[in-house]
Amino acid sequence: MNPTLLAGGIGVVAVVILIVGILSARGEQGEFKDRLDRFVESGRATPADMGPAKRSTPVADALNKFLTGRAFAENISTQLARADMKVTVGEYLALSLIAIIGGGVIAYLISSRSLVFALVGAVGGYLAPGIYVSNMQGRRLKMFNDQLGDTINLLVNGLRTGFSVLQAMEAVARELPQPVAGEFDRVVKEVQLGLTLEQALQNMLRRVKSEDLDLVVTAINVQREVGGNLAEILDVISHTIRERVRIKGEISVLTAQGMLTGYVITGLPLALMGFLYLVNREYVQRLWTTPGPCGWAMLIAGAILIVSGFLIIQKIVRIEV
Repeated sequence: MNPTLLAGGIGVVAVVILIVGILSARGEQGEFKDRLDRFVESGRATPADMGPAKRSTPVADALNKFLTGRAFAENISTQLARADMKVTVGEYLALSLIAIIGGGVIAYLISSRSLVFALVGAVGGYLAPGIYVSNMQGRRLKMFNDQLGDTINLLVNGLRTGFSVLQAMEAVARELPQPVAGEFDRVVKEVQLGLTLEQALQNMLRRVKSEDLDLVVTAINVQREVGGNLAEILDVISHTIRERVRIKGEISVLTAQGMLTGYVITGLPLALMGFLYLVNREYVQRLWTTPGPCGWAMLIAGAILIVSGFLIIQKIVRIEV
């Protein structure tokens, strides 16, 4: 059989499995959420509402059971929760394996069966899921922090009108957009299902790694233990958070040019090498086909310098507030 056709077939199968896995995970999570919502609204479980939920095949169930309790699996589960991705640890590892195989096969075909580029594509496939999860975490965390000032104001107004903490959180879940609404709605439902408010807030803090939210959760927990005017405390915290968001916005504007420069300087050598490889493949291939360590030493030195330069630029332009 032609190796190119075989590799192409494997790549197509990998992509199809990836798409099917993502769609099935989302669909099953939606069904599970609907059953949970019906359970909370009715206050009791019925066989029709809370029937067995089949999220995956027996193989995936066995894999999830094998991963339960392991440190790296717990870390992956935490990262997925912070990114609000509706996949299990087993599904994430399976998708990562598919990305590795698919990246290697695609790079192998594009580079006319070059094992070096196949290895680079496999490494890229290995890094891609983690980069995607990290980007989703960053976007979600930024949206949450930007909405947290309005969230605290709504909590304060609710407390001053006589609402309890849980009722004020219900108002937040109804009035504000995602992701704040979804997180506080989940806290309310967890309390209604039997968890204490402290446990539900700690679960939210696990899903949203925000220093500002940590202040709010700490204030609520302390007030429940020793008493005090929670509305006044949250009002002061709200002012602090708003000022921090304003300062971060100003810093982001001032450092935008530096960050863009870092991306351009980092991507330019890679883009130039890719262009030269397409135009004059034999010329570029001499870096790893010529006998002797000179070509590989140049590639390794160039990669180290590019990565170190990018990290240094990011360190300079990233200012903590």
